[in-house]
Amino acid sequence: MKRFLEILPGALAWGTIAAMFFASWLFPVQTAVFIILFDIYFLLRTVHFAIHLGFGYREMRKAQAIDWFAKVKELPERNGKTWSDIYHLVIFPMYKESYAVVKESFDSFLKTNYPLDKFIVVLSGEERAGEETKETMERIKKEYGDKFYRLFTTAHPDGLPNEIPGKGSNEAWGAREVKREIIDKEKIPYENILVSTFDVDTQVYPEYFGRLTHAYFTAENPDRSSYQPIAFFTNNIYEAPVFARIVAFSTTFWNIMNQVRPEKLITFSSHSMPFKALVEIGFWTTDHVSEDSLIFWQCFMHYDGDWRVVPLNYPVSMDANVAPTFWHTMKNIYKQQRRWAWGCENIPFVFQGFAENKKIKLGQKIYWIYQHLDIYWGWATNALMILLLGRLPLLLGGEKFNATVLSYNLPQLTSDLMNLAVIGVITSAAVSVALLPPRPVWFKWYHNFLYLLQWILLPINLIAFSAVPGLEAQTRLMLGGKHRLGFWVTPKARKGEELRE
Repeated sequence: MKRFLEILPGALAWGTIAAMFFASWLFPVQTAVFIILFDIYFLLRTVHFAIHLGFGYREMRKAQAIDWFAKVKELPERNGKTWSDIYHLVIFPMYKESYAVVKESFDSFLKTNYPLDKFIVVLSGEERAGEETKETMERIKKEYGDKFYRLFTTAHPDGLPNEIPGKGSNEAWGAREVKREIIDKEKIPYENILVSTFDVDTQVYPEYFGRLTHAYFTAENPDRSSYQPIAFFTNNIYEAPVFARIVAFSTTFWNIMNQVRPEKLITFSSHSMPFKALVEIGFWTTDHVSEDSLIFWQCFMHYDGDWRVVPLNYPVSMDANVAPTFWHTMKNIYKQQRRWAWGCENIPFVFQGFAENKKIKLGQKIYWIYQHLDIYWGWATNALMILLLGRLPLLLGGEKFNATVLSYNLPQLTSDLMNLAVIGVITSAAVSVALLPPRPVWFKWYHNFLYLLQWILLPINLIAFSAVPGLEAQTRLMLGGKHRLGFWVTPKARKGEELRE
């Protein structure tokens, strides 16, 4: 059963591509009609994207204008707790990131509009990362150790059984260690802790923890919910080459859009959840790559479908993909996108869990099965079908088809439909400029136009840094064995530093 489910997404993607070739050869008229209908479908999805991106951007700006800590202090007691009873456990898994990267993240905490004595911060390094990482952790602890209620550092041992090296196994180690060394020893109630897991380059905005605490106290079922901020990839956006900027903004836009579609939300990258639930499910799995989304499904299965994601409509910011050279950056972007696409490894876990758990409602199962298949099928195929395969009937349909009116009009029809879809590109371009962090001194007024014009390269990005790595990830899962992906850590550094991979 598991091998069938691992083969399924890749088989659907490659089956679709193969079917386009064979159908264009054997049934060119029907295929041409399908292509036109699919282009219309793609246009409607683009309009849907633009509308939701606009709504999401508006809600985010409204949330950013609120003093959330002031609102938190006005909240009444709930379930025997007030805001002052809550501790925020923040876990930073770390590999070989530089001191400058880690320092920026910790500095952002010092600017937060929330009492720092309510924070237990964990910096969990990798033992295998070497002495430089150990020195960075010690330096951070020395500089920031007295800023929080507790700052706890630990080193995740290498080679533990049933683990793959990666973020999930590191987070699980750090969470268990801080539970044993601080939380249990000081008898802090698990139900009074919210845990946030952040990439080590994550910088929080001043009202993030006020917004998180407010969401927790006002959620319909706070202890059966994860809490998802909007992940910006803009920390170093001015250092990023054009393709890296487009990828960074595209991912940011996807996160903004999903905030106004909470029924589709699952956890991604940096997020928060009740610590009690994390303990009850046994922490993050240590043998998967995609721990940030899998943690949602662990909770969903454990609580028989009684788990959801509450959108915060409030951002945190992380790094765009930047390396010392242009081609090194392109290589790293591809690897990062392939790792994200490796989320298809969750399909066997989710589908098998649905088969085994009879308490989850059938409607929930059908909905999420469809969502999974639609997301990963579209990831690997949609851009290829729109941009490359649309002319196959003209190439393979033969003289008889090429003599038809449909053949003559197909290129113009598809071109017109794609021109209408430019509304999505225009919306993306406008929002990308609005989301730029404070401009550096070298940034002139005309750079805004260059940042708008960069979006003409979006079709290349959709193929090279979305469809192709998505298809490769699904193919590797389908083949299994030595082709399976491990966790690839995106290298992070600051200008003038050497990336350590």
